[in-house]
Amino acid sequence: MVMSSAQIKAVAARSVRGVIRQPQAWVPSLAFPLFFTALSSAAFEKTRAIPGFPEVSSFVAFLLAATILQGVMFGSTSAGTDVAIDIESGFFDRFLASPISRLSLVFGRLAGTVLLAAMQALLFTVILMCFGATMRGGISGLAVTLLVAGFLGGAVGAFAVTVGLHTGSVEAVNGFFPIFFALVFLSSAFFPPQISGGWFEVVASINPLSTMVDGMRHLHIVGWDFAKAASAVVVSAVLFFVFVGTSLVALSARIKK
Repeated sequence: MVMSSAQIKAVAARSVRGVIRQPQAWVPSLAFPLFFTALSSAAFEKTRAIPGFPEVSSFVAFLLAATILQGVMFGSTSAGTDVAIDIESGFFDRFLASPISRLSLVFGRLAGTVLLAAMQALLFTVILMCFGATMRGGISGLAVTLLVAGFLGGAVGAFAVTVGLHTGSVEAVNGFFPIFFALVFLSSAFFPPQISGGWFEVVASINPLSTMVDGMRHLHIVGWDFAKAASAVVVSAVLFFVFVGTSLVALSARIKK
């Protein structure tokens, strides 16, 4: 069955509406990162004086990329929980019985997730710029930030969909939340790893999230840099396509059941 843009739009629209109708799913992914940023900026503002710390106007400016990363990763897991809910309720079987491309079930869901992730990134940027964050890279820097956020949201969403399709369990999808939480803190999101040194610097240097954070952060606090922007986009895009692949494999396995 041929996948059409209309089918993807329909499933994506359902995905977006489903998230909007469940504030308990998206409010924490907006409120918690902002709360954590406010708390961290108040507690660690003086760390900007440490030798080697990037020159920033405020700690809020340093945390803009981290806030986007945190919010997008936490919010995008809803794609997997929604799929699991559809499976548990039997609605997914109705999808399979309908004249709709099977690929649309994945790509439509991820399209909605990518859109919501980009909207989150834009909202975080606007809010934090009111409290000292900067966008030295201008419109180009903002565009790259939204693109990276979209790819990252799609990657996390695709991973969550993979788990949801394999297990059909909301609890299983939510069980991976601590892993995402740990990955954020084991990156350069909240503190420069070169200052910490030791094992943390080693782990952060191989964490792909650090590449995305560092790329966006450079655009935010320094200015436009093609190499930094490209590295952030490429890493997020690679993660996106890898996990889209795993979600399609999981979909095939689910259909065979």
